[in-house]
Amino acid sequence: SIRKWTTLKQDFPKHPVMNRGFGGSVISDSIAFADRIVTPYKPVMVVFYAGDNDLGGGKTPEVVAADFKTFTEKVWAADKKTKIAYIAIKPSIKRWAIVDKVKEANRLIETYCKTDKRLDFIDIYPAMLGEDGKPKTELFVADGLHMTPEGYKLWTSIVEKHLPQ
Repeated sequence: SIRKWTTLKQDFPKHPVMNRGFGGSVISDSIAFADRIVTPYKPVMVVFYAGDNDLGGGKTPEVVAADFKTFTEKVWAADKKTKIAYIAIKPSIKRWAIVDKVKEANRLIETYCKTDKRLDFIDIYPAMLGEDGKPKTELFVADGLHMTPEGYKLWTSIVEKHLPQ
């Protein structure tokens, strides 16, 4: 989802942004590559989206939450001041069958984020649902997983409120 956010710099013109997303990633990939894709850049804040592919691949919500905690520890080993904001796992059409796992992973990660002032949980989940309680179709391309420009506009409006001013 981050890799395909091609308008990231235009969407956040007041912030120096660097898109480090890569396709098909799971949180353990971000842990493994943090020394190459995150810490050398000494970010003030990491806005992190992952967990979607983890759950889709069969990992449990508990493993997803534990992996996110490991990622934060790896980033903080390089710089204890780095803030990390986790974008909630999105509700998607393609993965609606595992929506309960998505909700539980989000709940566990949000709970963890409340334990440290350097963490923030960006809850995009409810804004992506229609009145019927299911994902808004206009936010997704034909595969039902990746987002349309409208989906990224929605994320921009929510993420912006969580960035340093």
